[in-house]
This record gives sequence, C-alpha cells and structure tokens, in this order.
Amino acid sequence: MIEDQPSPSPYQTREELRELVRSQLQALLERENFEGAKALLVPVQPVDIAAVIAELPIQMQAIAFRLLSKDEAIEVYEYLDSSVQQELIKEFKHQDVLDIVDKMSPDDRARLFDELPAKVVRRLLNQLSPTEREATTLLLGYQPSTAGRIMTTEYIALKESSTVAQALERVRSLANVKETIYYLYIIDASRHLTGVLTLRGLLTADSEQIVSAIAKREVIFVHTNTDQEEVARIVRDYDFGAVPVVDSEQRLVGIITIDDVLDVIEQETTEDIYTLGGVQSGGDKYFQTNNLFQIARKRVVWLFVLLIANTATSAVIAGQEEIIEQVVALAAFIPLLIDTGGNVGAQSSTVVIRGLNLKEVHLKRALATISRETIVGILLGAMLGLVVILWAYFLEGSWGVSLVVGISLLAISFLAAVAGTALPFLFSKLGLDPALMSAPFITSVVDVLGVLIYLWLARLILQL
Repeated sequence: MIEDQPSPSPYQTREELRELVRSQLQALLERENFEGAKALLVPVQPVDIAAVIAELPIQMQAIAFRLLSKDEAIEVYEYLDSSVQQELIKEFKHQDVLDIVDKMSPDDRARLFDELPAKVVRRLLNQLSPTEREATTLLLGYQPSTAGRIMTTEYIALKESSTVAQALERVRSLANVKETIYYLYIIDASRHLTGVLTLRGLLTADSEQIVSAIAKREVIFVHTNTDQEEVARIVRDYDFGAVPVVDSEQRLVGIITIDDVLDVIEQETTEDIYTLGGVQSGGDKYFQTNNLFQIARKRVVWLFVLLIANTATSAVIAGQEEIIEQVVALAAFIPLLIDTGGNVGAQSSTVVIRGLNLKEVHLKRALATISRETIVGILLGAMLGLVVILWAYFLEGSWGVSLVVGISLLAISFLAAVAGTALPFLFSKLGLDPALMSAPFITSVVDVLGVLIYLWLARLILQL
C-alpha cells in the first residue's frame, strides 16, 4: 500500500526539499514500505535523489538505490560522491556493478576508476564492452588534471562532405547517446578538426548545402595535455557550452562540456582554499573522510613548519630580554604588532594569489603589482599607526613607547605587504603553486621580522 505523502511547497529551498524527501524516504525504508519509497522518488530529479541517498544511513543507501529503474540508477550514480559510489559497489552483485559502470559516460567512469583500487579497476575494465573499454582506457591514459583526462568521447562529428540533410539525420540517430548535440564538429578524412557548427546553424541552413560551407573555421580548441584550469578559463572567457579537444596531430578526440568545467572550478577552488589554510587536500573531500588520523595528517605538515618558524620569534624575544626587562610595557604590544602584520600580509597574499589564478595579474606586471600593494601597506600602516600611538599613550602614558609601537606598526605593515605580494610571484616564477605562500606561512615570516624591527626601534628611540 502506497501512503500519501505531503506535497512539497513551491516556496521551499532545494535544501529544504531534499531534507523533506530524505526524512520521508528514511521513514518509509524503516517500515519496509518499498512501494511507497519508490513512488516518493518518482517526481524527484536525479541530482536531488543522489543528494538524498548520500544523506541516508549507509545500510539504507543500497536499498534506496535499488528502488530506481536501471536508466535512472545510472544517471543518479553519476551524481553521487565518489565515496558513496564506492560504498554502493561493495553492496552490489558483480553484474549489477557491471551494468551501471558500462552505461556511465566515459568521463564520469574515468573519475570513478581514479578512486577505486587498481585491482577492481582492472577487473571492471576487462568486462566492459569493447567500445566503452576503449573510451575509458583512452581517458585513463592521459595525465590527471588535464583536458584529456576530463573530456568525454560522446560528441557528434560530421564529415566535411556531408550535406545538411545528412547531418540532421546523423544528429537524430545519435541525439540520445551523445553528451551534447548543440555543438557539431566538422572533421576531414583524417579526423582533423576543421570547423564547428551549432545546431541552430544546421537547422536554419538549406538541406542541400555542404556542412563545411556553413561551419565556422576559426575553432577555439584545447589539446589533450592542456591543464584543466586553463580549460575552465577558456570556457569562461568564450562563454562556451563545450570545447573540443585535439591530440598532437590536431585530430579531434573528445569534448569538454560545461558541467565538467564547473566540477573543475569547484575542485580547483577547494584545493586553493585548503592550501591557503595550510591543509593538504590530497584530492579528498575533507568532511567525507572518517579516518581522524588521516584528517590530522592532512593538517599537521604545515603546522610543524609553522611551529619551527615560530620558535624563531621566541628566540628573537629571548635574545632581547634586557630591553623588555628595562621597559616591560613593550611586551604588552608584541601580540598587537605581529597579529596586525600577519593580517596585512594575509590580505596582500590572498588578493595576489587569487589574481594569479584568475589571470588578472601576470608575472610581467609583478613589479607594478608589488609597488601598488606596497603603497597600500604603507597607507594602512600610517592609518593604523596613528591610532595605535594614541592608544598606547592612553594605556602607558609614555610618548616614547607610543612612538616605538606606532612606527613599528608602519614598518611591519610595509614589510607584510611586500612579503605578501612578492612571495606568491616568486613561487609562481619557480613553477610552484603560489597558494603555498599561504596566510599562515607569511604570518610566521612577518612575526619573526616584525619582532626584530620592533625591538630594534625600541633600542634606537628609547636609547636602551
């Protein structure tokens, strides 16, 4: 018996709708009302079903997935997080796994195989249909994070000599099995990419025309070894729905669609954020990792580096104890100075790293960018320094100490701006990820030099 379910309100957010479906689905599965659960999922979009299944208890995920029809199950499976995909594979019978994996699009299948143990991948590859095995092996043969690795071979290519009528017939016959039909790629007898034609252009052309005569010849494309971040920038800059991929001999081998580009943008942004925070992403999703030791390992490397760097700050303070002993008030302002310097450096490094990633700033303009941020650092230091001089005098009643603190803040802000801007450029020049010059690292550098500057100015101004 199928129980009546409350209709979702059109005013609910997607998250609220998913939570409503999840709670109802879990309740139905707990009561073993499988017919009701199946009916509940009928009007739900595949991407939302995937999100709902991922939030179910592990023992219910396989049960919910088996309620789907074969075609819908394949689509839902492609939307699932890799960790959930792997858990479901463990629960399925061998043939169930093979049926799903064989029908997946090649690029999604390649991503799944990247996460699976090599032994499982070899077994599945050997039992795929020859066409799917060839397509998947092709993608897995390219380096990770390149256009070749994320492309799909499910595109429509038209021969240069085809007429519009022949092309339309080919599009109709392949529309249900290809990734996209809105971009049609023209190839010669050797599969060299010679042009591109939109579906609109095809539909509005005379049926007797040759496709090569109406195709656009100036094709924007990427090579199989093009970095996936560069692919994302090209798609963004040209507003493409898909971009063709060619090999070293200019032969068309695949396309990259906008949905794959969005995945790349999310992945690269996540990696940059992790790196900026001093966390090793390792390609895994942080909150999908249940091994707490593994989580700690991702974070401890940079913390060890910063711990060693911070001992230098302690050594500087210990080496200047006689100054602090003579003017104890100086010690009270050390946290204020190094924290402010770290914050200024973090701001500068963040905007430069993001600018480098977005190609808004370039190595050729490094000096101009460093000069610009240096002036900003001086202005910030001057504004903050004036406020701190007054505040320090209010607290300590000594103009000497106040001047030391204020001038030190100006110098530290200048230093932090220079370091925060220059170090990412240096790493980029060395071919390293500029995000490695993250806020924690720059903060530690500024801490050491900032304390040195502060105590040196105290000795000079206070004549200690």
